[in-house]
Amino acid sequence: MNQQYISGRGAQINPINPFQRLQLVTEHPEGIDEELAEPGQQIYYESATNVVNRVDSPDLGIMYSVNPYQGCEHGCIYCYARNAHQYWGFSAGQDFESKIIVKKNAPQLLEKFLLKKSWKPVPISLSGNTDCYQPLERKMKITRKLLEVLWKYRHPVAIITKNSLVLRDIDLLSEMARLSLVHVFVSITSLDNKLRQVLEPRTATAQKKLKVVRELSQAGIPVGLMNAPIIPGLNVDQIPKIIKASAEAGALTAGYTVVRLNGALNQLFRDWLDKNFPDRADKVWNQIQHLHGGKVNDTEFGRRIVGDGNLAEMISQLFKTSRKKYMGDRTLPPLSRKHFRSGGNLTLF
Repeated sequence: MNQQYISGRGAQINPINPFQRLQLVTEHPEGIDEELAEPGQQIYYESATNVVNRVDSPDLGIMYSVNPYQGCEHGCIYCYARNAHQYWGFSAGQDFESKIIVKKNAPQLLEKFLLKKSWKPVPISLSGNTDCYQPLERKMKITRKLLEVLWKYRHPVAIITKNSLVLRDIDLLSEMARLSLVHVFVSITSLDNKLRQVLEPRTATAQKKLKVVRELSQAGIPVGLMNAPIIPGLNVDQIPKIIKASAEAGALTAGYTVVRLNGALNQLFRDWLDKNFPDRADKVWNQIQHLHGGKVNDTEFGRRIVGDGNLAEMISQLFKTSRKKYMGDRTLPPLSRKHFRSGGNLTLF
């Protein structure tokens, strides 16, 4: 591994931001006597005017999402949300992990949105872009306040996270689950902690994630597994083990996506791959290209999520067979809309 490698970070570089005319770069780090310092955390506060975003992607269906944070300390090297950080004048690399934008007024904006007379309840997703339970949430408690608003109006919500901090809110989530108002998906990419430490360095370990699945399930909260992304040459072989362990912990369903390297991820992931797996970097890269018709990215809705070709079909069959074997006919109960307190109105019935 390169001696300049920054442990605890996914990205090792800051790619050029295509939206900026001027760039500050380190052209030849080998010529610098001092070691390059790890980027320290910086917090920025946004005065948001809207926090509920409509998502129209055909392969996701019509949904709405709320993201209290932009940027994510977890540092997952494959995260598609990295590219959005460039719109703020930051890099998709180290900046994404260390310069976090916080929407402190998100709970107030959510309540204002839910009070619209025209609003018909559709499940809202927390963490559609970045993780709502990333480490900063322990201090900020914005996600907790968002859940309090959703519970107040009996509004359905779906959550996806890689952090065990979600257990802090098990009291609220269990109350919501009694009325079928919540689903929680736990993202598990690998059971190999050495791989996790470089792939998604500041997420919870697989053991802690399985503990989350178990404790939420025991509290009556419907839990699903998101086995994503699948990266050929790195974690394909772990699909059956991850699904088995999640099912034994109480997960009711599972989903997956294959890795796709859009925008700055192309450069970021290749740099990461060369530094962490020089013995198989070319093989992994070629297999990712095989998933996407000779490229490492695909923008075609539907196909971009599961890939195409023989390798994609093999992954699909392995996943479906494993899910059927270990989860059988389990399903998540549907989220309920009938309890929604439209316009803030309360009812005794």
